[in-house]
Amino acid sequence: MRILEKRFISHPHRHENILWENVMARLTDEKLSSLLKMEISGGEPDVIGYDEKSESFVFCDCAPESPVGRRSLCYDDIALEKRRQARPQGSVLGMCEQMGIELLDEVWYRRLQQTGEYDTKTSSWILTPKDIREKGGALFGDRRYGHVFIYHNSAESYYSSRGFRGLLKV
Repeated sequence: MRILEKRFISHPHRHENILWENVMARLTDEKLSSLLKMEISGGEPDVIGYDEKSESFVFCDCAPESPVGRRSLCYDDIALEKRRQARPQGSVLGMCEQMGIELLDEVWYRRLQQTGEYDTKTSSWILTPKDIREKGGALFGDRRYGHVFIYHNSAESYYSSRGFRGLLKV
């Protein structure tokens, strides 16, 4: 809790008009467990806004680069099963489920990028639309040359410099 509070206070530009006391009041043991998993895997979670639709504060991984403890993963368990050789240790969606978090979609990835510069040396898988995934693809994003880019790759692919960023609504 102290780490989260200190990070919240240190980066007010990420969550203007949000009070720590209001966020803290919504942190259950289950949500704290997910935030701890985000922290331990290198995510440096912080509040990046309020989601009107779900009436929730949104924590997101704010580490400068894709979290170190969540790299070298293919996109989902279907992609993992297709890899017969040189299989990664897991999948992004599988790890999200284990951690109790959601994978950032393109909208949230771009919103995160408005709060700072992230993934300038790495890249992060993002939630892929069903029609792209059904054709074997998956999406990822990064920031290069002062711009945020969204790309595609085979869902079975994995790289030591590509991880994922999650979000948690509380």
